[in-house]
Amino acid sequence: MSPSDPRGAAQKRALLSLWLFRPILAGATLRDRLLACLGALAAIALTGLICSYLLGKGSHLPLIVAPMGASAVLLFAVPASPLAQPWSIIGGNTISAFMGVLAASLISDPIIATGVGVSLAIAAMSFTRCLHPPGGAAALTAVLGGPAVASWGMLFPFIPVALNSCILVAVGLLFHKLSRHNYPHVASPTVNGHLTADLPPAERVGFRDEDIDAALEALHETFDIDRTDLGLLLRRVEYEAVARSNDGIKCADIMSRDVIVADVDATIDEARELLLKHNIRTLPVKNRNGQLLGTVGLRELAMGEGSLKELISLPTTASAADRALSLLPILTDGKTHAVIVVDEQSHIIGLISQTDLLSAVARSLPKGPHQTAAN
Repeated sequence: MSPSDPRGAAQKRALLSLWLFRPILAGATLRDRLLACLGALAAIALTGLICSYLLGKGSHLPLIVAPMGASAVLLFAVPASPLAQPWSIIGGNTISAFMGVLAASLISDPIIATGVGVSLAIAAMSFTRCLHPPGGAAALTAVLGGPAVASWGMLFPFIPVALNSCILVAVGLLFHKLSRHNYPHVASPTVNGHLTADLPPAERVGFRDEDIDAALEALHETFDIDRTDLGLLLRRVEYEAVARSNDGIKCADIMSRDVIVADVDATIDEARELLLKHNIRTLPVKNRNGQLLGTVGLRELAMGEGSLKELISLPTTASAADRALSLLPILTDGKTHAVIVVDEQSHIIGLISQTDLLSAVARSLPKGPHQTAAN
């Protein structure tokens, strides 16, 4: 490829752009990073303002300690990290600062005291399940903070460290709620919807929890992800690989098109009759414009009273062009019996049931020797 080759130059520019803008962390997007910047700006500013009001501007104590900056990075840039959860931030910073104050009070040499303080902070955070990297900086601050910190003694871990941490977390909770992030992040393992001892359908084949434990032990590494989240991620990778390998099957190919639908003005008895007459488990409900409002099932109709509108649940939807096998995680969760296929205006154009998807999966399986011979 010659230097003057325009295609070569375009490829180099594309590679450079990919290298420059590829997210460092898995799952990171530009939107998430911009939100992290905005959240950190609001949180640090509000923490300083509130502490200034509570402690007074003339206080010789730092209104906000340096580790809060690092805590803000975790809280807003990687809110799903176990290191960024509320107890990790509040407990990690406070306990570490206490370890730093303790080391400084017992050891006169500041160099040795810093090492002891940080090591004690790691041990204490590990035992109290609040490991938080900025805690190491909190311990250092407690040792090297000078007369302003020393004069407060054992109060320093609480004011301003714990106070700063609590305000930071409070702002983070509000911010993530407004930005629709899951915080505090709670790993949600799949459970059996029938409340029996059996594993959920999605976990009866493929890898199991003990396989994850064995893999982690074999790698001899510690990863910044909750073990349950890791299992959910790996299972999702399995689903995506299956969907990709069967990319040609779209929702439009397998969906039912003659969909039984109830009007929102229908009575509960009318909706129940539709379910029983057509032997279906999910009944879409539309408004007067023909747009999907939600779905109801026989259980809701059997136990509910009042109007049909009060019983509908949020629907699970897909578009006709979506990969059909991408619905596997949804239709095997033990709760969802059907996915409603809608157009861009939310008009109902089809429905995919668990049976429809099972048939598509069966067709996608490789044929065995006896099947090939029969054909």
